[in-house]
Amino acid sequence: MNSKKVILLGKYGVGKTSLIRQFMHKEFSDAYLTTIGVKIEKKIVTTNEGPLAMIIWDIAGESSHRKIPPSYKLGSQGIIYVFDLSRLSTYEALDRELSDLKTLLPNVPISLVGNKKDLLNEKDLDTIAAKLPLVDVTFISARTGENVEKLFHDLALAMVR
Repeated sequence: MNSKKVILLGKYGVGKTSLIRQFMHKEFSDAYLTTIGVKIEKKIVTTNEGPLAMIIWDIAGESSHRKIPPSYKLGSQGIIYVFDLSRLSTYEALDRELSDLKTLLPNVPISLVGNKKDLLNEKDLDTIAAKLPLVDVTFISARTGENVEKLFHDLALAMVR
């Protein structure tokens, strides 16, 4: 079976662990538990190329991905960069963060994800979307599960192409 390393990056408190919990177990908890270092999970997803084992690295949030040890990122074949739609400080430096990631890991698919969609109305989401860099962004809710399965499935497809 083919396996691929996926890393979740983003500032602290954006919902990376909640996103993984929703994807792995279809559950959500309001309890905030800080990830220390890295937590690794594995889930098998079905693609048109057959089953794929996604080895998902939940990396502790930092103020910038530059503070994360490079060894955590090396060998990654997919990246999910998560920001909090309700906190501007988590996405105001997206251009620089994405540029750095593309330099470190060229040709690795990156899924840019705005989490906590359930906390905002459509007008707020439109305003935020207008401020974002001109890249594809998926708005999700780890709380409700909206777009979570699709996010991981789309990344799996991008990694096997």
